[in-house]
Amino acid sequence: MKASRVRLGDLSVGFTQALADAVREQGQRPEPLLEQFGLDTARLSAPRERLSIPRFMRLGHSAIALCDNPAMGLDMGRHSRLSQVGLAGICAAQAPDLREAARTLTRFEPLYAANYRGRSGFSEDARGAWLHFYSISPYNAYNRFVVDSVLAGWQTNLGQVVDRRIIADKVEIEFPAPDYSARYEPLFGCPVEFASGANRLRLSSETLALRNPQHCPGTWRHLLELCERELEQLTRTRSLRERVIQLLGPLLHGHEPDLEEVARSLHLPSWTLRRKLAEEGTQFRTILNDTRRDLATAYIRDTELAFGEIAYLLGFASAEAFQRAFKRWLGQTPGDYRRAQRRAAGEAQSSVASSSTSGMS
Repeated sequence: MKASRVRLGDLSVGFTQALADAVREQGQRPEPLLEQFGLDTARLSAPRERLSIPRFMRLGHSAIALCDNPAMGLDMGRHSRLSQVGLAGICAAQAPDLREAARTLTRFEPLYAANYRGRSGFSEDARGAWLHFYSISPYNAYNRFVVDSVLAGWQTNLGQVVDRRIIADKVEIEFPAPDYSARYEPLFGCPVEFASGANRLRLSSETLALRNPQHCPGTWRHLLELCERELEQLTRTRSLRERVIQLLGPLLHGHEPDLEEVARSLHLPSWTLRRKLAEEGTQFRTILNDTRRDLATAYIRDTELAFGEIAYLLGFASAEAFQRAFKRWLGQTPGDYRRAQRRAAGEAQSSVASSSTSGMS
C-alpha cells in the first residue's frame, strides 16, 4: 500500500513566534515547548520552512495546557506581526490602504499557509467587505484556537498597516460560544456571533479606505511582483489531476461531489474535464477514491477526529459506509489502523528518548 500523498496542510513556522510571545506573556518559557515539536533555532531560521497543520494544532493545544489558558488563540493573534507572515506580510505592510492589505493577505495566502479544507478570501460589496476564513468543522479542543488566532491576527495585522487599532463591524464564528467567550468582544471591539455559518470579520468601507502612512509606491509594486512570481512558481507545474484533488477537500464535506460539480468549479464543461483527465491517464472516479483514501489515512493518523466526523469530511453517508470503504482500501479497520499508527509513533518517541539519554551518558 502506497503512503498517503495528500497532506492536510501546512503553514510557515513564523506563526509560532506569536504563539511563543503569548506563552511568555503567561509567565512560561516557550523554548522547551517549541523544541518538543522540533522547532529549534535552526528550523525557525530556515527560509520557507513549514509546520504541518496537525502538528501546529497539537502545539497550540500543548500551549493551552501549559498556560491553562483556553483563549491562547486570541492572545496569539494579538501578538501577531506582519513580518511573521513572510513575503506576503511584508508586501501587505507596504499596501497603500487597508483594503489592499487585506486583499494581499488573502491573495498570497498560499505563500505562507495551505490547508486542504479551503482558502481564506476577501469579498467586497457597496458597504464594506468580509474577510473570511474557511470552515474547519467539526470543532474540538485542538482546532478552535486556529480560528481564534486567524481572526484576531487579521485584526492585529491590519491595524499595523494603518498604525491604529482596527474595529470590525461584526465578527462571526462557526463554533458555539466557548467558556472564554467573554474575551472576544473586548478584543474585537464589536459584536461577536457564535454558532454562525462562517468564520469571518466584517469591515466597513470607511475602515477599508484607511491609508497606510508608511506606503511607498515603488516598494509596494516591487513586492507585489515578487509575490506574484512566487505564487506562479507554486502553481506552474500543477497537473489537472492535482487541481481536482485540491478542489475536492471543501466539496467533500457532507456529500460526494460528482464530475459535473468539479467541472463547474474549474469553469470547464464536464466533457472537457473528462477528456483532459483521460489524456493524463486517469478518470474522475479514480481521483475521488484515491483522495478519499489518502485523506482518511491522514485524518486518522494526524488528528483526534472521531470516525463519524471523518466520514462526514469525506462525504460518506454514514460512519459504517466509511469503515467498509476503509477496510476495502487498507485491509484493516480505521480503529486498527489508528492503534497501529499510535503504537509506531510511541515506539519512535521511545527510540529518540533512548538515543538522547545514551548521547548524554
